[in-house]
Amino acid sequence: MRIAVTGSTGLIGTALVSSLRADGHEVVRLVRRPSRTGDEVEWDPARQYVDTAGLHGCEAVVHLAGAGIGDHRWTDAYKKELRDSRVLGTAAIAEAVASLDVPPRVLVSGSAVGYYGDTGDRAVDESAPPGDGFLPSLCVEWEEAASAAEEAGIRTVFARTGLVVSPEGGAWGRMFPLFRAGLGGRLGSGDQYWSFVALHDHVAALRHLIDTESLAGPVNVTAPSPATNREVTAAMGAALRRPTLFPVPGAVLRVVLGELSSDILTSQRVLPGRLLDSGFTFAFPTVRDAVGAALS
Repeated sequence: MRIAVTGSTGLIGTALVSSLRADGHEVVRLVRRPSRTGDEVEWDPARQYVDTAGLHGCEAVVHLAGAGIGDHRWTDAYKKELRDSRVLGTAAIAEAVASLDVPPRVLVSGSAVGYYGDTGDRAVDESAPPGDGFLPSLCVEWEEAASAAEEAGIRTVFARTGLVVSPEGGAWGRMFPLFRAGLGGRLGSGDQYWSFVALHDHVAALRHLIDTESLAGPVNVTAPSPATNREVTAAMGAALRRPTLFPVPGAVLRVVLGELSSDILTSQRVLPGRLLDSGFTFAFPTVRDAVGAALS
């Protein structure tokens, strides 16, 4: 297939492009500058511009671009950047694919388990309503921005992603150096659930979403066994053979990180109901499996 990917230089996008090309698919990457090679297509999410000529012949589009949730403290300015990078970018992609004479058969658009807000100990699947707060409202707008593609009859899937376990990037990637140095520890009470997914499984799930015609709408891309932060801490310490003696109180996180701390202290026990029902199999279903895969 010919497949277009935004966010192709990010953690997930890089792995997805490599996987697709290894299996012989033609990948075109959307870049925010004039294209330099035949496999690049220019776009500008801020201006909601896409060079649609480069999308001709694409059977699938995977939209992963967006400013990093944990890259900066959540100032008003950065919250606007988080929103605009997702909402404007998704609207641009959706309108571009909807305008094509022969549109792609599927748009897989990134989203996040932040949609559900704080679920405490309660397990939720895709049928749960959005939660309260900045991240849930952002995710609602993010998904609604793809309406042009849905209205054009394009199968549109929202990949609601959990924390991706990899030392190469993302929020989890920043934990590996701390734990290697023996400075890792639980965050806050440690009882909050983290919904995670191994990078390998995330890429496999995205490809499953491309290929599975029965899947549309929200799909949770998280491992089937959410772990508490306390369990994550134990798994990281065991895998790296380091002590985990330095807990960080929630009050300290709030002072250091501001509103961003809510993303770390929130408990989200999210289950991949629709993935499992569609026959997807996780290679690394537990946090110990996922950490081990990241280190290997």
